Amino acid sequence: MNSIRRVKLRHLETFVEVARQKSVSRAAENLHLTQPAVTRTIRELEDICGKPLVEKDGRGIRISHYGEVFLRYAGSSLAAARGGINALAQLNLSDGPMVRLGALPTVSATIVPIAVSRYLQSGMQNRLSVVTGENRVLLDQLRVGELDLVMGRLPAPENMQGLIFEPLFRDKVVFAVRADHPLASRNQISVDSLDDYPVLVPTRQSIIRPFVDRLFIEQGMSEPKLAIETVSDSFGHAFVRQFNAVWIISRGVVSAEIDSGEFVILPFDTDSTLGSVGLNTRAQIELGPAAEAFADMLRRAAEETRQD
Repeated sequence: MNSIRRVKLRHLETFVEVARQKSVSRAAENLHLTQPAVTRTIRELEDICGKPLVEKDGRGIRISHYGEVFLRYAGSSLAAARGGINALAQLNLSDGPMVRLGALPTVSATIVPIAVSRYLQSGMQNRLSVVTGENRVLLDQLRVGELDLVMGRLPAPENMQGLIFEPLFRDKVVFAVRADHPLASRNQISVDSLDDYPVLVPTRQSIIRPFVDRLFIEQGMSEPKLAIETVSDSFGHAFVRQFNAVWIISRGVVSAEIDSGEFVILPFDTDSTLGSVGLNTRAQIELGPAAEAFADMLRRAAEETRQD
């Protein structure tokens, strides 16, 4: 069999147009070619395929049985190539569709900045929009088309209607404090010790709250006496820096401070809170070229910064 490398786009384009027009002359006119050029191209393609693709039909032509089989693949291949060219063209449009990302605090301080920086360096001109908020709110915005992507923890099954989740890495909840916090130097900490300090906990509507509630039960802990419910990472960072507070939060939110030594993790076993973090998209809705390119950058950034 002849090598597929011999097949050129001009072969596919000519054959598909001949099949569409059921006429060499009309195909030649639409392609701005001479009839002999069209005939020669079809013969070259038949030689490559090793089968007759076009047959005489009285004074005209028809697509052979072999040609009908080949047409299904030739048409889709040509459409894919044209789609790729159009997608590249859209990436160079300054007024192209905006790429809209919803991000939970888990990734907004780590993965998202890396991906955004690479997107800007790529030269693509579609504008970016990055919003944060509670998971349920972001998923609702995604579902109605106000967002293209949402990156965060795996939603509960009842919140996945009409959506697709693509896992990228796993993250867990930690108990974070300032490095000079009175509890920071202890190798073992009783659950009662937390009652002496304000404790920031996720709101009851947040996606990680069920993990935290289950952790309290596993550790034999009641809800801290000085509990403050919040999903604000800016408030959490500021409060922990200024006061002797304990912050129960996804590790990704405080990973930079942990790596720098500004925050430390208290010795509580939180492995049961390990959960998938990834991309949410709408089912049966294809991303635009710029949004798909940005999604790829998020995937690569997640692979480079994954915690497990």
